[in-house]
Amino acid sequence: MKVLITGFRPFNGQVVNPSWQAVQGMAEIPGVELIRRELPVEYFTSRDLLNRLIDDFRPDCVLCTGQAGGRAKVSIERVAINLCEASIPDEAGVLLKDAPIVPGGESAYFATYPHEAMLTALNAAEIPAAYSFSAGAYICNHVMYTALEAARLRYPGMIAGFIHLPYLPEQTQDQPSMPLEMQIRALETIVRSMKPAQ
Repeated sequence: MKVLITGFRPFNGQVVNPSWQAVQGMAEIPGVELIRRELPVEYFTSRDLLNRLIDDFRPDCVLCTGQAGGRAKVSIERVAINLCEASIPDEAGVLLKDAPIVPGGESAYFATYPHEAMLTALNAAEIPAAYSFSAGAYICNHVMYTALEAARLRYPGMIAGFIHLPYLPEQTQDQPSMPLEMQIRALETIVRSMKPAQ
């Protein structure tokens, strides 16, 4: 099974992003070819890069990951919406409000990865996890929508979705966090629970 897994660069003045650190820290998994790539926190560059990676590697699964400050658990995102609405610009200085990701595109896409198996596996590994029904309307939602649109329109056998990870302990003193080692185990557990569509 070929899995394209992405994390993000640090953004908004931060020096780390747990998503990319966790992706980098993952061990190799038997029977899985992990393709790890870092995405910029930029609407258009991340979209174009992700589409190019999908076209180049033709993965069975696309698993994008990002940081969600304020969340205490690993979040299995269930839906991406066709909307950009942010209070801060991306790292290229682009500020989008009430803008569609794809003009005339589907209003929303549901993640196609096996969410029930993923949550069951995380619970069994005693890793705090829950479903989330909002990936926001910033870059995380943008790349999730991009991956799911690629699966719907170009690669119908591909499964895709998005995982939000909490802050690392060193990023905050007053918000929930999760140690990097647990975040790494979470991603490894999730990948083991994923199977390509038949």
